[in-house]
Amino acid sequence: MLGRRRRGRRSGAVDTSLAVDTTVRIGGVELANPVMLAAGTAGYGAELAEFVDLASLGAVVTKSLTAYEWPGNPAPRLSPAGVGMLNAVGLQGPGVEHWRTHELPELIDTGAKVVASIWGRGIDDYRRAAEQLAGVPDAVVAVEVNLSCPNLEGRRGIFAHDPELSAEVLRVTDICGLPRWAKLSPNTDRIVEVATAVRDAGADALVLVNTVLGMVIDPGTMRPALSAGGGGLSGPGIHPVAVRAVHDVRAALADVPIVGVGGVACGWDAIELMAVGAQAVQVGTATFADPRAAVRVLEEMVSWARAHEHGALGALTGVVHRSA
Repeated sequence: MLGRRRRGRRSGAVDTSLAVDTTVRIGGVELANPVMLAAGTAGYGAELAEFVDLASLGAVVTKSLTAYEWPGNPAPRLSPAGVGMLNAVGLQGPGVEHWRTHELPELIDTGAKVVASIWGRGIDDYRRAAEQLAGVPDAVVAVEVNLSCPNLEGRRGIFAHDPELSAEVLRVTDICGLPRWAKLSPNTDRIVEVATAVRDAGADALVLVNTVLGMVIDPGTMRPALSAGGGGLSGPGIHPVAVRAVHDVRAALADVPIVGVGGVACGWDAIELMAVGAQAVQVGTATFADPRAAVRVLEEMVSWARAHEHGALGALTGVVHRSA
Protein backbone atom coordinates (compact mmCIF):
# COMPACT_ATOMS: atom_id res chain seq x y z
CA MET A 1 0.00 0.00 0.00
CA LEU A 2 2.84 2.42 0.70
CA GLY A 3 3.93 2.29 -2.92
CA ARG A 4 0.43 2.68 -4.39
CA ARG A 5 -0.10 4.61 -7.62
CA ARG A 6 -3.07 6.83 -8.31
CA ARG A 7 -3.50 8.55 -11.63
CA GLY A 8 -5.46 11.63 -12.55
CA ARG A 9 -7.89 11.56 -15.49
CA ARG A 10 -6.39 11.67 -18.91
CA SER A 11 -8.07 12.31 -22.23
CA GLY A 12 -6.50 11.80 -25.64
CA ALA A 13 -2.87 11.18 -26.45
CA VAL A 14 -0.12 12.60 -24.27
CA ASP A 15 2.29 15.00 -25.96
CA THR A 16 5.56 13.49 -24.77
CA SER A 17 7.49 16.28 -26.48
CA LEU A 18 6.11 18.92 -24.10
CA ALA A 19 8.97 20.28 -22.02
CA VAL A 20 8.12 20.55 -18.33
CA ASP A 21 10.11 23.00 -16.23
CA THR A 22 10.69 21.25 -12.90
CA THR A 23 12.60 24.02 -11.08
CA VAL A 24 11.05 25.50 -7.96
CA ARG A 25 12.03 28.16 -5.48
CA ILE A 26 11.55 28.01 -1.71
CA GLY A 27 12.27 31.53 -0.58
CA GLY A 28 15.88 32.16 -1.56
CA VAL A 29 16.61 28.49 -2.30
CA GLU A 30 16.25 27.25 -5.87
CA LEU A 31 15.89 23.51 -6.41
CA ALA A 32 16.10 21.59 -9.67
CA ASN A 33 12.76 19.95 -8.87
CA PRO A 34 10.22 19.94 -6.04
CA VAL A 35 10.84 16.42 -4.67
CA MET A 36 13.00 15.90 -1.58
CA LEU A 37 13.74 12.99 0.72
CA ALA A 38 12.17 13.63 4.12
CA ALA A 39 14.00 13.79 7.45
CA GLY A 40 14.23 10.54 9.35
CA THR A 41 13.69 8.31 6.31
CA ALA A 42 16.90 8.65 4.30
CA GLY A 43 19.59 8.51 6.99
CA TYR A 44 22.28 11.10 7.72
CA GLY A 45 24.27 10.83 4.53
CA ALA A 46 24.41 8.83 1.31
CA GLU A 47 22.65 5.67 2.56
CA LEU A 48 20.23 5.61 -0.40
CA ALA A 49 22.84 6.45 -3.05
CA GLU A 50 23.04 2.85 -4.28
CA PHE A 51 19.34 3.01 -5.19
CA VAL A 52 18.86 6.64 -6.20
CA ASP A 53 20.94 9.32 -7.88
CA LEU A 54 20.61 11.75 -4.99
CA ALA A 55 21.68 14.65 -7.19
CA SER A 56 18.59 14.05 -9.35
CA LEU A 57 16.28 15.04 -6.49
CA GLY A 58 15.50 18.53 -5.27
CA ALA A 59 17.32 17.90 -1.98
CA VAL A 60 18.03 15.36 0.74
CA VAL A 61 16.84 16.25 4.23
CA THR A 62 18.94 14.60 6.92
CA LYS A 63 17.64 12.77 9.93
CA SER A 64 17.24 15.32 12.74
CA LEU A 65 20.41 16.09 14.70
CA THR A 66 21.05 17.98 17.90
CA ALA A 67 24.16 19.46 19.46
CA TYR A 68 25.26 16.17 21.05
CA GLU A 69 24.96 12.43 20.60
CA TRP A 70 21.52 11.15 21.62
CA PRO A 71 20.59 7.44 22.07
CA GLY A 72 16.88 7.66 21.29
CA ASN A 73 14.34 5.23 22.70
CA PRO A 74 14.90 1.53 23.44
CA ALA A 75 13.54 -1.07 20.99
CA PRO A 76 11.00 -1.83 19.71
CA ARG A 77 10.78 1.55 17.96
CA LEU A 78 8.86 0.75 14.73
CA SER A 79 5.56 -0.95 14.05
CA PRO A 80 3.23 -1.39 11.07
CA ALA A 81 0.04 0.60 11.50
CA GLY A 82 -2.63 -0.01 8.88
CA VAL A 83 -1.39 1.45 5.57
CA GLY A 84 1.35 3.35 7.40
CA MET A 85 3.99 3.04 10.06
CA LEU A 86 4.28 4.04 13.70
CA ASN A 87 7.67 5.10 15.03
CA ALA A 88 9.14 6.16 18.34
CA VAL A 89 12.82 6.18 17.40
CA GLY A 90 13.31 9.06 19.77
CA LEU A 91 15.55 11.19 17.53
CA GLN A 92 18.64 9.01 17.93
CA GLY A 93 21.67 10.65 16.37
CA PRO A 94 25.44 11.19 16.55
CA GLY A 95 25.29 14.98 16.94
CA VAL A 96 25.92 17.79 14.47
CA GLU A 97 29.71 17.91 14.74
CA HIS A 98 30.11 14.15 14.17
CA TRP A 99 27.75 14.41 11.20
CA ARG A 100 29.72 17.28 9.67
CA THR A 101 32.95 15.31 9.92
CA HIS A 102 31.86 11.75 9.10
CA GLU A 103 28.57 11.80 7.16
CA LEU A 104 28.25 15.09 5.30
CA PRO A 105 31.32 14.76 3.03
CA GLU A 106 30.06 11.54 1.43
CA LEU A 107 26.61 13.07 0.92
CA ILE A 108 28.13 16.13 -0.74
CA ASP A 109 30.17 13.86 -3.02
CA THR A 110 26.93 12.53 -4.53
CA GLY A 111 26.15 16.02 -5.85
CA ALA A 112 23.01 16.30 -3.75
CA LYS A 113 21.71 19.50 -2.26
CA VAL A 114 21.37 19.06 1.49
CA VAL A 115 18.91 20.35 4.08
CA ALA A 116 20.17 19.74 7.63
CA SER A 117 17.44 18.99 10.16
CA ILE A 118 17.97 19.96 13.81
CA TRP A 119 16.06 19.44 17.04
CA GLY A 120 16.47 20.12 20.74
CA ARG A 121 15.13 19.32 24.19
CA GLY A 122 15.25 22.98 25.09
CA ILE A 123 15.86 26.38 23.53
CA ASP A 124 19.60 26.26 24.11
CA ASP A 125 19.90 22.86 22.41
CA TYR A 126 18.50 24.40 19.23
CA ARG A 127 20.85 27.37 19.53
CA ARG A 128 23.89 25.13 19.96
CA ALA A 129 22.91 22.86 17.07
CA ALA A 130 22.40 25.88 14.80
CA GLU A 131 25.73 27.35 15.89
CA GLN A 132 27.50 24.09 14.99
CA LEU A 133 26.06 24.36 11.47
CA ALA A 134 27.57 27.78 10.83
CA GLY A 135 30.05 27.68 7.97
CA VAL A 136 28.95 24.37 6.44
CA PRO A 137 29.75 23.85 2.74
CA ASP A 138 27.53 25.49 0.13
CA ALA A 139 25.87 22.16 -0.67
CA VAL A 140 23.89 22.62 2.56
CA VAL A 141 21.22 25.00 1.33
CA ALA A 142 18.92 25.24 4.36
CA VAL A 143 18.27 24.13 7.93
CA GLU A 144 15.01 22.39 8.77
CA VAL A 145 14.14 23.30 12.37
CA ASN A 146 12.17 20.35 13.71
CA LEU A 147 9.73 21.90 16.17
CA SER A 148 7.64 18.77 16.48
CA CYS A 149 9.56 17.22 19.36
CA PRO A 150 8.76 17.48 23.08
CA ASN A 151 10.14 20.38 25.11
CA LEU A 152 11.66 18.22 27.82
CA GLU A 153 13.19 21.07 29.77
CA GLY A 154 10.19 23.37 29.97
CA ARG A 155 7.67 20.53 30.39
CA ARG A 156 5.28 22.45 28.17
CA GLY A 157 4.59 19.74 25.61
CA ILE A 158 5.62 19.79 21.96
CA PHE A 159 7.34 22.98 20.82
CA ALA A 160 5.16 23.31 17.72
CA HIS A 161 2.02 23.44 19.84
CA ASP A 162 3.19 26.68 21.44
CA PRO A 163 3.52 29.80 19.24
CA GLU A 164 5.75 31.67 21.69
CA LEU A 165 8.20 28.80 22.24
CA SER A 166 8.33 28.08 18.52
CA ALA A 167 9.08 31.71 17.74
CA GLU A 168 11.83 31.77 20.35
CA VAL A 169 13.48 28.74 18.73
CA LEU A 170 13.45 30.47 15.35
CA ARG A 171 15.05 33.56 16.80
CA VAL A 172 17.95 31.68 18.44
CA THR A 173 18.66 29.52 15.39
CA ASP A 174 19.40 32.54 13.21
CA ILE A 175 23.04 32.01 14.25
CA CYS A 176 23.40 29.24 11.62
CA GLY A 177 23.47 31.83 8.83
CA LEU A 178 21.31 29.68 6.53
CA PRO A 179 17.66 29.79 5.46
CA ARG A 180 15.54 28.14 8.14
CA TRP A 181 12.50 26.00 7.42
CA ALA A 182 10.26 25.45 10.45
CA LYS A 183 8.76 21.94 10.57
CA LEU A 184 5.39 22.00 12.33
CA SER A 185 3.14 19.43 13.96
CA PRO A 186 -0.40 18.58 12.82
CA ASN A 187 -1.38 17.59 16.36
CA THR A 188 -2.78 20.99 17.29
CA ASP A 189 -5.65 23.23 16.31
CA ARG A 190 -3.23 26.19 16.54
CA ILE A 191 -1.19 25.34 13.46
CA VAL A 192 -2.05 28.59 11.68
CA GLU A 193 -1.19 30.56 14.81
CA VAL A 194 2.12 28.73 15.19
CA ALA A 195 2.89 29.16 11.49
CA THR A 196 2.29 32.89 11.78
CA ALA A 197 4.51 33.14 14.86
CA VAL A 198 7.49 31.38 13.28
CA ARG A 199 7.07 33.32 10.06
CA ASP A 200 7.21 36.55 12.03
CA ALA A 201 10.25 35.26 13.98
CA GLY A 202 12.27 34.74 10.82
CA ALA A 203 11.34 31.38 9.30
CA ASP A 204 12.14 31.39 5.59
CA ALA A 205 9.70 28.55 4.92
CA LEU A 206 7.30 26.16 6.66
CA VAL A 207 7.41 22.36 6.45
CA LEU A 208 3.94 20.87 6.89
CA VAL A 209 3.55 18.35 8.50
CA ASN A 210 5.27 15.96 10.84
CA THR A 211 3.75 12.70 12.09
CA VAL A 212 0.35 12.28 13.74
CA LEU A 213 0.27 10.95 17.30
CA GLY A 214 -0.89 7.34 17.50
CA MET A 215 -0.62 3.99 19.25
CA VAL A 216 -0.66 0.31 18.28
CA ILE A 217 -1.39 -2.60 20.65
CA ASP A 218 0.48 -5.89 20.26
CA PRO A 219 -2.14 -8.69 20.22
CA GLY A 220 0.30 -11.15 21.80
CA THR A 221 1.24 -9.07 24.83
CA MET A 222 -1.81 -6.80 24.95
CA ARG A 223 0.63 -3.98 25.55
CA PRO A 224 1.71 -1.07 23.33
CA ALA A 225 3.80 -2.36 20.43
CA LEU A 226 6.41 0.36 20.94
CA SER A 227 8.59 0.63 24.02
CA ALA A 228 7.73 4.31 24.39
CA GLY A 229 4.00 3.56 24.30
CA GLY A 230 2.76 5.85 21.59
CA GLY A 231 4.56 7.14 18.55
CA GLY A 232 4.25 9.10 15.33
CA LEU A 233 2.06 7.79 12.52
CA SER A 234 3.30 8.34 8.96
CA GLY A 235 2.38 7.05 5.54
CA PRO A 236 -0.69 7.29 3.27
CA GLY A 237 -3.15 7.46 6.16
CA ILE A 238 -2.00 10.96 7.13
CA HIS A 239 -1.95 12.41 3.63
CA PRO A 240 -5.36 14.12 3.89
CA VAL A 241 -4.22 15.66 7.19
CA ALA A 242 -1.18 17.14 5.44
CA VAL A 243 -3.31 18.43 2.56
CA ARG A 244 -5.66 20.17 4.98
CA ALA A 245 -2.79 21.70 6.96
CA VAL A 246 -1.08 23.08 3.86
CA HIS A 247 -4.39 24.40 2.54
CA ASP A 248 -5.29 26.19 5.76
CA VAL A 249 -1.87 27.73 6.30
CA ARG A 250 -1.66 28.87 2.68
CA ALA A 251 -5.13 30.44 2.96
CA ALA A 252 -3.99 32.40 6.03
CA LEU A 253 -0.42 33.19 4.90
CA ALA A 254 -0.43 33.86 1.19
CA ASP A 255 3.28 34.58 0.75
CA VAL A 256 5.22 32.21 3.03
CA PRO A 257 6.92 29.31 1.17
CA ILE A 258 5.61 25.88 2.16
CA VAL A 259 7.05 22.38 1.80
CA GLY A 260 4.34 19.71 1.96
CA VAL A 261 5.02 16.40 3.73
CA GLY A 262 2.80 13.51 4.70
CA GLY A 263 1.92 10.29 2.91
CA VAL A 264 3.38 11.20 -0.47
CA ALA A 265 3.58 7.89 -2.33
CA CYS A 266 2.80 8.82 -5.94
CA GLY A 267 2.88 11.77 -8.29
CA TRP A 268 -0.70 12.82 -7.64
CA ASP A 269 -0.08 12.96 -3.87
CA ALA A 270 2.69 15.47 -4.51
CA ILE A 271 0.66 17.49 -7.02
CA GLU A 272 -2.23 17.60 -4.55
CA LEU A 273 0.00 19.19 -1.91
CA MET A 274 1.30 21.72 -4.42
CA ALA A 275 -2.23 22.52 -5.60
CA VAL A 276 -3.25 23.53 -2.07
CA GLY A 277 -0.21 25.73 -1.60
CA ALA A 278 3.14 23.92 -1.34
CA GLN A 279 6.16 24.97 -3.41
CA ALA A 280 7.78 21.55 -2.93
CA VAL A 281 7.20 18.19 -1.26
CA GLN A 282 9.07 15.56 0.70
CA VAL A 283 8.81 11.79 0.32
CA GLY A 284 9.38 9.80 3.49
CA THR A 285 7.71 6.57 4.57
CA ALA A 286 7.21 5.40 0.96
CA THR A 287 10.99 4.91 0.70
CA PHE A 288 10.83 2.04 3.21
CA ALA A 289 8.73 0.07 0.72
CA ASP A 290 10.52 1.38 -2.37
CA PRO A 291 13.91 3.12 -2.02
CA ARG A 292 13.32 4.74 -5.44
CA ALA A 293 9.95 6.17 -4.42
CA ALA A 294 11.06 9.79 -4.62
CA VAL A 295 12.37 9.36 -8.17
CA ARG A 296 9.15 7.63 -9.20
CA VAL A 297 7.07 10.41 -7.64
CA LEU A 298 8.98 13.00 -9.67
CA GLU A 299 8.59 11.00 -12.88
CA GLU A 300 4.85 10.68 -12.28
CA MET A 301 4.54 14.40 -11.59
CA VAL A 302 6.20 15.23 -14.91
CA SER A 303 4.00 12.72 -16.74
CA TRP A 304 0.88 14.20 -15.15
CA ALA A 305 1.97 17.72 -16.08
CA ARG A 306 2.49 16.68 -19.71
CA ALA A 307 -0.85 14.90 -19.84
CA HIS A 308 -2.59 18.03 -18.55
CA GLU A 309 -0.48 20.43 -20.62
CA HIS A 310 1.22 22.16 -17.70
CA GLY A 311 4.59 23.53 -18.75
CA ALA A 312 5.96 24.09 -15.23
CA LEU A 313 5.52 22.19 -11.99
CA GLY A 314 5.98 25.39 -10.01
CA ALA A 315 2.89 26.87 -11.64
CA LEU A 316 0.76 24.28 -9.86
CA THR A 317 1.40 25.87 -6.45
CA GLY A 318 -1.79 27.22 -4.96
CA VAL A 319 -4.09 26.58 -7.95
CA VAL A 320 -6.88 25.54 -5.58
CA HIS A 321 -6.86 28.98 -4.00
CA ARG A 322 -6.70 30.79 -7.33
CA SER A 323 -9.76 28.95 -8.61
CA ALA A 324 -11.82 29.43 -5.44
